[in-house]
Amino acid sequence: MKKIIIHWTAGGYYPTAGERTCYHFLVDKDGNVQKGNFIPEDNEICKPDKYAAHTGGGNTGAIGVSMCAMAGFKDKNSVGAYPITATQFEACMKLCAQLARKYKIDISPETVMTHYEFGRKNPKTTSAGKIDIIFIPPYPWVAQDECASFIRSKVKWYLQKGE
Repeated sequence: MKKIIIHWTAGGYYPTAGERTCYHFLVDKDGNVQKGNFIPEDNEICKPDKYAAHTGGGNTGAIGVSMCAMAGFKDKNSVGAYPITATQFEACMKLCAQLARKYKIDISPETVMTHYEFGRKNPKTTSAGKIDIIFIPPYPWVAQDECASFIRSKVKWYLQKGE
């Protein structure tokens, strides 16, 4: 595996059957990590209906991690009824650090990114225009253009802690 792409489901706080088909790991409101229907290695070579299709145009070699949250999100002033919780966010960052360690993935903008960031870098894919993650409710002071670097910093911090 070569990269980790971090998402929000744009749904409620617990994974649905459909969301389990899209992501390798889902983090619920309480910080519990739940497995999707596919293992990361299924995305080494993406075969129809046999991989987690989390990032249009970027699934090969990519681990999909999602926080179950953000249904109804419009902007930082209207986050909907299911904002990402602090517990959930921290558990997701810790999980990403564990995955980075396990798969020997360096933490950089090319290897650990948000779905939004991937879409901006790859505007000819179906990921263009995706908004996950442009706002982090537990840390509202983090500006939209700084979310991805904040996330990478958190993942690095957990990696250095040995978590």
